[in-house]
Amino acid sequence: MSTASNEGDRIPMSQQERDRLRVLHSVLDGQRTQVEAARLLRLTPRHVRRLLQRLQQGGDAALVHGLRGQPSNHRKDAKLRQRVLQVYRKDFHDFGPTFAAEKLAERGLEVSADTLRRWLLAEGLWQPHRRREQHRSRRPRRACFGELVQMDTSIHDWTEGRGEDMVLIHMIDDATSRLLARFYDADNVVNHFDLLLRWLQAHGRPLALYTDRHSIFEAQDKGQALANAETQFGRALRELEIELIRAHSPQAKGRVERSFGTAQDRVVKEMRLAKVKTILQANALLDGGLLAKHNRQFSVPPREAGDAHRAVGIGFNVAAILSLQQQRTVANDYTIRFENRHYQLDKPIYPGERGGKVLIEVRLDGSMAIRFGAHYLKYHEIVAGFAALGGSAPQTPRSLTPEGPTPEEGKEGPTAQEEVEPSGVQPTGGRSGRTSAEPYPPAGAAEDTKKGPYRPAADHPWRRGFRGQRKD
Repeated sequence: MSTASNEGDRIPMSQQERDRLRVLHSVLDGQRTQVEAARLLRLTPRHVRRLLQRLQQGGDAALVHGLRGQPSNHRKDAKLRQRVLQVYRKDFHDFGPTFAAEKLAERGLEVSADTLRRWLLAEGLWQPHRRREQHRSRRPRRACFGELVQMDTSIHDWTEGRGEDMVLIHMIDDATSRLLARFYDADNVVNHFDLLLRWLQAHGRPLALYTDRHSIFEAQDKGQALANAETQFGRALRELEIELIRAHSPQAKGRVERSFGTAQDRVVKEMRLAKVKTILQANALLDGGLLAKHNRQFSVPPREAGDAHRAVGIGFNVAAILSLQQQRTVANDYTIRFENRHYQLDKPIYPGERGGKVLIEVRLDGSMAIRFGAHYLKYHEIVAGFAALGGSAPQTPRSLTPEGPTPEEGKEGPTAQEEVEPSGVQPTGGRSGRTSAEPYPPAGAAEDTKKGPYRPAADHPWRRGFRGQRKD
């Protein structure tokens, strides 16, 4: 703001008004024509004549805008401002002006983000955030949808301590920023399989998947990558003909990292407003329109039209591919052991099956399949017990089976000391007890007498010395 002098008074004027005043004074002094002034000021000659007339009648102050220092005719109503600030203090105290303006509009309080920012700054409810410049090498987006999809997991306090612990797994397209996300209980390969399955069902098979170097995607041993090894997830992508690209730094997959920043700001607050406490409620919120709204607001059109996704044809057994697979060797009796359980492989049998390798598939629906080559085998679990150990169960010894005539009626039964022992194997007292020759202890023996070491009698030949007699 600059000033101009008029009869000794200082008049606040903008630089534009000051420049206009100088040109108009040159017209009044006869140095320029009205047409030349109109060209310099980029106005019409008619408007220049109006300004000259105003200048002659009211002096230099006549060129100052009439609403200078007055409230704008487009200002918001004071009651609306008071209501907006009241709602902001109550429900949106930590929301940014842009996001808060969106949530206020949903409640019928229409106010622009810039206006709300000015109100919040005036009330001390918001502080401007300075963003430090970061140098990055620009990597252009892929050309069309489906060329490259980034995948990552965000571990965060999504419920702000109200409910269950959960993680958010993201899949975001590099060309369009179209997002698919889901809340899970843990960051494991099964949950990554589940989200990948949802992407395949919605769009098809992308050309490449961009991930970090977590052990889900890269085989490791004590933190060191194994060059020739393959994880369950890597094997599944290979069978689906999807290229796996592993990034060397978080900045390399910046698109999914920035989407987590947006989610940790907006989704956390949406979950707070909806009073979400469980994973089920969180996913219901995403499916109920929050995910679709995010894609409408933040996705961009690709540089090239078309879709690079490929269909999941009948040649891909997705249920088998997206499963946890392990090998087992078939025993001679056509059984296998898996997770401390025994399974009997049923007929038909195939050449090389006995002693061969079978593949066990634990699928996402909880079922299990056993495959030998291209054949899926029928099987049943062996009931726990003697049969699980192999061989037949031992029979009850014959000598312990009650035999003999039934006591006649009228005869006294056994006394308390002579109570009939129940049928079964009795304590063996150091013997194996697996022979059924006679019951133990033997008949007539009151107790189990443990036999000590053998000592010969005093007159035993072993105790007499050898006295040889010479015969003449």
